[in-house]
Amino acid sequence: MNPLHAALFAPKRIALVGASSDPKRLTARAQLYLRKHGYAGDILPVHPREATVLGEKAYPTVTDIPGEVDFAYILLNTPQVEGVINAVAAKGIPAACVLADGFAEAGDEGRALQDRLLTTARAANLRILGPNSMGIINLNDRIACSVNAALEAESLLPGRIALVSQSGSMMGAIMSRGAARGIGFSHIVGTGNEADLTAGEVADLLVDDPQVDAILLFLEAIRGPEHYARLARRAHAAGKPVIVYKLGRSPFGAELATSHTGALAGSDGAAEAFFRRLGIARVTTLEALLELPPLLIGRKPLARPTRAAGVMTTTGGGGAMAVDCLGVLGIEAKAPDAPAHAALEAADFHSHGRLLDVTLAGTKPERVAAALNALQQAEDTDIVLSVIGSSAQFRPQDSVAGILRARDAGHAKPLAAFLVPEAPASLRLLAEAGIPAFRTPESAADCIRAFCEWRAPAPTLAPEALPFALPAQPDEADARRLVAALGLVSPFAVLRSPQDEPPAEIRYPVALKILSPDLAHKTEVGGVKLNIADAAALKQEAAAMHYRVAKMAPEARLQGFLVQPMAKGVAEAILGFRRDPEVGPLVMLGTGGVTAELFRDVTLRLAPVTLDEAFEMIGEIKGLKPAAGWRGLPRGDLSALAQAVVAISRLAAREDVAEAEINPVIVGPEGEGIIVADAWVVRQG
Repeated sequence: MNPLHAALFAPKRIALVGASSDPKRLTARAQLYLRKHGYAGDILPVHPREATVLGEKAYPTVTDIPGEVDFAYILLNTPQVEGVINAVAAKGIPAACVLADGFAEAGDEGRALQDRLLTTARAANLRILGPNSMGIINLNDRIACSVNAALEAESLLPGRIALVSQSGSMMGAIMSRGAARGIGFSHIVGTGNEADLTAGEVADLLVDDPQVDAILLFLEAIRGPEHYARLARRAHAAGKPVIVYKLGRSPFGAELATSHTGALAGSDGAAEAFFRRLGIARVTTLEALLELPPLLIGRKPLARPTRAAGVMTTTGGGGAMAVDCLGVLGIEAKAPDAPAHAALEAADFHSHGRLLDVTLAGTKPERVAAALNALQQAEDTDIVLSVIGSSAQFRPQDSVAGILRARDAGHAKPLAAFLVPEAPASLRLLAEAGIPAFRTPESAADCIRAFCEWRAPAPTLAPEALPFALPAQPDEADARRLVAALGLVSPFAVLRSPQDEPPAEIRYPVALKILSPDLAHKTEVGGVKLNIADAAALKQEAAAMHYRVAKMAPEARLQGFLVQPMAKGVAEAILGFRRDPEVGPLVMLGTGGVTAELFRDVTLRLAPVTLDEAFEMIGEIKGLKPAAGWRGLPRGDLSALAQAVVAISRLAAREDVAEAEINPVIVGPEGEGIIVADAWVVRQG
């Protein structure tokens, strides 16, 4: 086992620096909880004035502690932490946890303090958890080294699911919610501000732990993306699913940028692409974070998910709720196919709809099992969901018995249950049996969606080098030359004055655009004119445009004009690249044109992407469905668009490119390629 794993999760000697002899104080909790919940190792309180603290021999400083120490929990206020870290490092303690906040998040002074701590720690091979960490709990080994008030509980329920949370308060909240459902944990860790150890790195330490079957992450931000990549690959190889709940899904968390790409590829879109690439299953409800593990443990991601479920119910209204919630998330409740229909008929069930309602047929265990067994034989569904009514509340043994019988029949397809009433006893029975059980139709749908979308980590692609000299302050012409270097070539010409004429290969009618490195959205300042019929009109429009833009954007540097032939196609798309501050390079595809931000019909992937991923992205854009020949409409050259997605994703090799986009990309008829109608690039830094 990794030595750091032993120091964090199985310490035999723990120093509590700043432990209080007053049991009512926060800084006394770690010591009280360690003893209360059965820690058998040495507790070493550090207090400058007390000879004993809460019955344990105390030491004036860390240096005064005899022998080796495995782990130090620093409970002191922020100004005192630096001196203690120096002492902990000098003593050779391998791991320390800092409770206090007020470091990098508190401004320049706090950042400087944090940097000094890390410099000291790294020189001594000391790893730091926090600051602002509520500590570590190892429930199976009875190590509750935390100040979280949830440890006031008389007993803690051990289990085989690990939780790593950036939020200290959510450690106890999730643990208590799990305990109420009969769901126990192996380890619970609060990583806090992650000055050193990140949630991804801590979770990676748990992959090899024989007490862990699945790892849950509660995240506010993604720090150290390389740690998550290692975690995901190793966990997948070990058959241990990683499940994440991440805050920041609302559009209010998206950062502003000069291009549409920045506005559309908000922080959550980047996180979604990141988890998808790594094969980390994401849930959007807190209930689902607890409920998804039994659905994934012991299974592999589906090779070809159908995004469909078979649903049986003993309550019409409850079943309808489940079908509705599944449909909202794009999971179809399917009527029985031929094999399932035959099995139902043989068992004397008659159903042709999306919902097999067995209420009137009787809910005895053998009948429920027969119905579920028949639905599991369907070849066009990924899962079978049993919706249980009032019997779950009042007759838990009977309500669960049919599901257990169906599970024991040995079908490969997963079986899960949604309990319509509040039925804690039935939930516990199902949890003990390892059967996924859901309290709400929304969490049931969230878990089933996550299961259908769960996949193996994608291979890491090395971006191909792209030699091109990008100016310090590029305008659209420079952006077009950059995408041309990627193989996306469309005709255009640059005019330096209104009196210049385009070369002969630029055929009329043309579009005219102002050239400026300062104007990402030229339409808003009158910098675009379409369908110009001839040379005389072009000169007139150019002069008028220069005057108009100079008046509306007096600070913008105007460097001339760009002229290009007018073009029509089957569809318009926006194609963008962005270097996200958390997860790195991203490629974006969406419905294009001036309404791109209005409809927000976009999808993202980590860059670079494969051609298969590019086609997958195209399939996710509603605005591109007509170009696939929907209802007999003309087909667009989606193959050329997919190749364009791959091409622009190669900008991942260019550290000097922060953002780039083509909006719109005009998709021509099938076999006729794509046209770059407008391009933009933003340099990094």
